[in-house]
Amino acid sequence: MIARRVRVTGRVQGVFFRAWTRDEARSLGVSGWVSNCSDGSVEAHVEGEEAGVDELIGRLRDGPPHARVDHVDVSAAAVEGVKTFDVRH
Repeated sequence: MIARRVRVTGRVQGVFFRAWTRDEARSLGVSGWVSNCSDGSVEAHVEGEEAGVDELIGRLRDGPPHARVDHVDVSAAAVEGVKTFDVRH
């Protein structure tokens, strides 16, 4: 089990990025959360098996159809032990 903190910048708010991320994470069996940040970026905490976490991060680099991802910053994080993947408001 690994965990990563991910910050995505670009046109990532108002384009269903959080809901898309939740759906992608759940399809991969990955847990965590995703939230909009006040600076216009999106932040996510992603945890699970390494292959699923890496796959989700790869998908975040493209984002959903109406998003424009400029940069993805990934850092190690502590495992929080969350059981689902949720959108935080």
